[in-house]
Amino acid sequence: MEKGQQILLDYFESIAPKRDKWKRRNRFYQKTIEKQFSFIIPEGSTVLELGCSTGDLLNSVIPGKGIGVDFSPTAINIAKQKYPHLEFYLADAHDFTPNVAIDYIIVSDLITSLWDVQAFFRRLRTYVTPRTKIIISSYNHLWEPFLKLGEAIGLKAKQPLQNWLSTKDIENVLHLENFEIIKVERKLLFPKYIPVFNLIVNTFLANLPLINGLDLIKFISVRPVYSEPKEFSVTIVVPARNEMGNMENAIKRTPKFGSHQEFIFIEGHSSDGTYEEMLRVQKVYPEVDMKVMRQTGKGKGNAVREAFDAATCDILMILDADLTTPPEDMPKFYDALRDNKGEFINGCRLVYPMDKEAMRFLNFLANKFFGWFFSYVLGQQLKDTLCGTKVLFRNDYEKIIANRKYFGDFDPFGDFDLLFGAAKLNLKITEVIVRYRDREYGSTQISRFSHGWLLIKMSIFAARKIKFK
Repeated sequence: MEKGQQILLDYFESIAPKRDKWKRRNRFYQKTIEKQFSFIIPEGSTVLELGCSTGDLLNSVIPGKGIGVDFSPTAINIAKQKYPHLEFYLADAHDFTPNVAIDYIIVSDLITSLWDVQAFFRRLRTYVTPRTKIIISSYNHLWEPFLKLGEAIGLKAKQPLQNWLSTKDIENVLHLENFEIIKVERKLLFPKYIPVFNLIVNTFLANLPLINGLDLIKFISVRPVYSEPKEFSVTIVVPARNEMGNMENAIKRTPKFGSHQEFIFIEGHSSDGTYEEMLRVQKVYPEVDMKVMRQTGKGKGNAVREAFDAATCDILMILDADLTTPPEDMPKFYDALRDNKGEFINGCRLVYPMDKEAMRFLNFLANKFFGWFFSYVLGQQLKDTLCGTKVLFRNDYEKIIANRKYFGDFDPFGDFDLLFGAAKLNLKITEVIVRYRDREYGSTQISRFSHGWLLIKMSIFAARKIKFK
C-alpha cells in the first residue's frame, strides 16, 4: 500500500468511532445529503455505497438490497451492528466487485479521498450495467478555504490532504472511462440550520441560477455509455380525437424499423368518425399488428397511459395523430434509444424553419419559455417540452409508474408526467430534431390561453416538487 493510502486508512479508522458524534454536530449537512439521495433513488432499489462509513446514508435511501463497502474495519463493524438488514463488506473501493446487478451506486464524499480517481471509475466499468446510475456527492471546490477554517476551529473533523476536483475535472475522468454526466444539482448555501433563514437561503436562494454555483454540495448523476448491437420491438401509440383524415397516413407513412412494430390507435370521444376510420384502416392493412382502443377517460394523458398499459413491445413511442411531427422521422427516435444516445428521447420542433402555419407565434414563444424553464427545473437541456413525440423503454416507463405517487395525477396532457418521471429517475434526456409540418386535416385542439394557464400551473408544481423541495 502506498504511504498516502496508509495515511488515509489510518485516518478513517481513527475517526470511525467518533463518526456519529461528528454527524450529530453537523446533522443539517447530513440530513441534506440523505434527503437528496432519497429523492434521487427510488425505494426498493438495489443500491451499492462505496465508502459507506457506518452505513447511515445507505440505510436512509431504503434499498430493497443494500450493499455497503468501506476499507475501515471499525466502520464496517459499527455499520453491521447498526443495520443488520444491510450487507457490509471490508474492502477498498478501488478493488470491490459486487455479485449482483446494481441499480444505483452511491459515491458520497469519497472522490476527495480516492487515491486514483480514474482507476476507481475503471473498476466500476467492469460491473455496471447499461441501466446503472452512479450518484456522486462532493464539495464545491470554492468552499475549500471555509472548510479548512471549519477544521481549524473544531466545527468539522480534520482530514488529510484531499482531492479538490471541479465538475469539469470529474467530467474529464468520466469521459476517459466511458461514462457521461446526466445532470449536476447543487444544494446548501449555508450549512447550518436557522429557522426562517434556512427557508430563504437554502430552500429558495440556493436553487436559483448563478447563485447555486456557490452552493456547498454538488450532486452529479452519471451513467455508463454503452452501445448494444441489438434490435428491439416497438409499440407506436397514436392518440387521436377528431383526426379521421390522418389515420391511414399514420400507417402508410411510418417506415419499418425495429424487430417488430405494434400500432395502438386510441380514440378520445371524437365527433368526426375517427374511431370508425381506425377500424376501417385496421381491416385494410391486415399485415400490420394494429390494436384499436377507445379511452375510458378524457385527455391525451389518459389516452397515452391506457395505450401504454396495453402495449407489449420493448420500446414505447407516441406519434401525435395530427402528424405535424412526420412519421417518416420515427426511425431517428428509435435509433437514438437503441444506440443508447439517451434513455428518454424527446422531439424538438424549434430548430428547423417551420411551415408557415405549423405553429402560431404565441405558441412558439410559449414553447421557448417552457423549454428554458424546464431545462432549469429538470437539470437537463430541453428545447421543446411540448412536442408530443416521446420515446422510452417500457421497463423505464414501469419505473415511472412505480414512482408516480411522488407527483400524483396532475397532467392532462401526458407530456409532463413522462418528462418529470424521467427526470426524477435520472434518465438521460436526449432531443431529436424534427421539422414541424402543417397539419393536413382538422384544426389544432390546443387552446393557447386555457392550456397555457394549465402549463404555468404545472411549471410552478414542477419547481416546487423538484427544485425547491
